[in-house]
Amino acid sequence: MGVAIAAAAMSWFVPTRAEAAGAGAAAKAQAEAAQDKDQTLHAMRDEMARSKTRLELNIPGTNEPVKPYYIEYRLLDLDFKEITAQFGTLLSSTHTRQRFMDVEARVGNYKLDSSNFVGEDGFRGFIGSTGSVGIDRDYDSLRQDLWIATDQAFKEAVETYSRKQAYLSSLARQSDIDDFSKVQPVKIVEPLVTPDWSNRNWDEEARQTSATLRQFPEIYESRVTYYLVYATEYLMTSEGTEIRTNRTFAAIESGMNTLAQDGMPLNHLYAAYAPRPADLPNVDAVKKGLNVTGSELMMLRAGSIAQDYTGPVLFEARAAAPLLAQIFGPAINGARPPISFQPIFEQMLGNLGGKSDWTGRIGARVLPTSVSLIDDPSAKDYKGTPLIGGYSVDDEGVKAEKVDVVENGTLKEMLMSRRPGNDSNQSNGHGRSALLADSKPTMSNLFFKSTETMSAADLKKKFLDECKAEKLPYCIIVREMDNPSLSLLHQEDFQELLASYGGGAGTGDRLPLLVYKIYPEDGREEMIRGARIVGVNTRSLRNLAGIGNDDYVYNYMQSQIAGFSGTALGAFGAASGNGGLPASMVAPSLLFEEVEVRGARGEPKRLPLLPAPPLNAAK
Repeated sequence: MGVAIAAAAMSWFVPTRAEAAGAGAAAKAQAEAAQDKDQTLHAMRDEMARSKTRLELNIPGTNEPVKPYYIEYRLLDLDFKEITAQFGTLLSSTHTRQRFMDVEARVGNYKLDSSNFVGEDGFRGFIGSTGSVGIDRDYDSLRQDLWIATDQAFKEAVETYSRKQAYLSSLARQSDIDDFSKVQPVKIVEPLVTPDWSNRNWDEEARQTSATLRQFPEIYESRVTYYLVYATEYLMTSEGTEIRTNRTFAAIESGMNTLAQDGMPLNHLYAAYAPRPADLPNVDAVKKGLNVTGSELMMLRAGSIAQDYTGPVLFEARAAAPLLAQIFGPAINGARPPISFQPIFEQMLGNLGGKSDWTGRIGARVLPTSVSLIDDPSAKDYKGTPLIGGYSVDDEGVKAEKVDVVENGTLKEMLMSRRPGNDSNQSNGHGRSALLADSKPTMSNLFFKSTETMSAADLKKKFLDECKAEKLPYCIIVREMDNPSLSLLHQEDFQELLASYGGGAGTGDRLPLLVYKIYPEDGREEMIRGARIVGVNTRSLRNLAGIGNDDYVYNYMQSQIAGFSGTALGAFGAASGNGGLPASMVAPSLLFEEVEVRGARGEPKRLPLLPAPPLNAAK
């Protein structure tokens, strides 16, 4: 309600003293919002009002004009710094301001509309017209952009709706699941925030931290990148939702690679995330982390080649948390996939893990009876360690809810956006997206908890006892999982890896990074390289042999690449480039009775003809 409308209402309503106090506070908040002179909100309100009343399209052969039943304006105002350094030298330092908009129009009704359809010509009907807009918050310029984008989005929605209806009419049985769920409108207008980059010299920090890797001359390439992001997000819908929220984010990501003496490519990564730039670890802490990462990569380089193995595997907490993030990402997504004109698209989604194995299993046991799984967007930290996946309202304008996904091993509820699924037709505030991508049910802060745990030492003893009982010469420990979007520095290498990996992502192929043989007779450990884990999926989690009490916080970025987001590949994200979405997974060490680990595959690369040039340990 605007200030003028509030004043008009006051002329005929005589409130009680308590009501007057509440109305006064609301009027004050509205007045403050109006006085911040945000022309973005003003332009969005005015163009939305015009589109709701006047937008229509006369189609020949129809009795009445077509109008959109739902219109949505989203705008993202980004202010960010990106600093990249290598071996103590600054490669780039940019400070950029950008503004992007997305307009969506839906034709039809909540039951059946123009969305969620992949037609003959590919993926259509998810996103309206998207593009960049002026950064100076000019009222007239933004209204012009919104007007053109709304026209384009509406015309595309009409065309897609016609195609979708034609396809559905050819089916013997149509789905009875709605295309869009109704929600109560939300109005949240937070004060605009001025970016605070802190008084730290970020360029110098990047130089100093990246110089740490000079002491490892066998590292062929490395990058250390600082990302500092301030974002103001706007959402306005024809239903009455009006939101302006502020979000900050900061990250340090580093990838490095080398070749073993036999030509096997090897890579490693370091990553640190924080809610604000000032919360990022200092130079000494980052140097320490990079030194550990570089040392581990050198150990990996000297390690023996992995052989095929089947038997008990212990995932230490540092590896168990990212493993569960990969598994649960698609599993707890309750929205149905889009209707596809081409069956091959549905098959592709299945191969990538884009369809939940838990669909239709509400009330069934999906995890050990001691385990509960909780997604809590309101959580800020876990035992003092910050969590980065939190938010108050999702990207569809629905207030975030804490969801008890699994309770005592039984599936209770899935994460939902406004796209209904087989088990629920209502959103629980988990429709999330990055860079104005299509909103999908996405985890925020996910907690894996068990009432039956043991210490890390006891869990390792149980693991070794099982190895001895099976009379195996050695067993496998996984200490860290890979994230190729960070550890691989070349896009072609990343795409090649995903091409080979994607076919098994949905059925349980996983990419470990630090893998060790452990000999049960004397406890001796030996690092191995080139291993790949096969067949670890949601079904593998039903009968865990042991659960530790050493919870680990894994902060990471979920990929929002089209075709990957919402699948088993979604855990492979970065702070930049593919529009990563912050998330946190809290989990302990896990013991599996039997896991298949495949040995090294693929052709080695040729070593460089000349040795690497000498590097001083410090610069």
